[in-house]
Amino acid sequence: MIYSTYGFPIEMIKEICKEEDIDFNEEGLQKAIEEHKKVSRRGAEKKFGGLSADPKEKEVRLHSATHLLHQSLREVLGEHVRQKGSDINAKRLRFDFSHPKALTEDEIKEVEEKVNSKIKEGLKMKMEELKYEKAVKEGALSFFSKDKYPEKVKVFSFEDEGGNYFSKELCRGPHVKNSAEIGKFKITKEKSSSGGVRRIKAVVE
Repeated sequence: MIYSTYGFPIEMIKEICKEEDIDFNEEGLQKAIEEHKKVSRRGAEKKFGGLSADPKEKEVRLHSATHLLHQSLREVLGEHVRQKGSDINAKRLRFDFSHPKALTEDEIKEVEEKVNSKIKEGLKMKMEELKYEKAVKEGALSFFSKDKYPEKVKVFSFEDEGGNYFSKELCRGPHVKNSAEIGKFKITKEKSSSGGVRRIKAVVE
């Protein structure tokens, strides 16, 4: 489209059509412009982590969000927090973790804000394949006993430009390439899952 590609003003397009004896359909052009804007918005949302209609992409974003959530919980509540279960679908994430009591409203807000601040920072996702012992020694969180893992494991870390990591976990992916792709994070529910285990449900927008 001459309008979207070269940025010609509509009045100039009218003049060109008049000179070339071409019928000008302004109503059709306006509809085409609106459709072009919609396509552009969808592309931008997909690229920068806006709401996606692709269920698989949404699950990837939610999966990556659990890593930021886990570390944020550890920083707000303490290092006793460990993942006890996780379930993700195209609508929400469910994250179970060790903690002896219900979170206060202030704690929920602080965790949510910490996750969103890391999303806004645009941390890159780094993946390494390391031997289990080396990965754990370097600070990667694991959730099962050593015998449950292969000799070499995949380690996913959200890092800043200086190589400092915020979260580092043994995982199999898939993940976003940058935390900015996740979108806005929102905790929708916090409740007990079982004795000493809490459950958070959250969404990304």
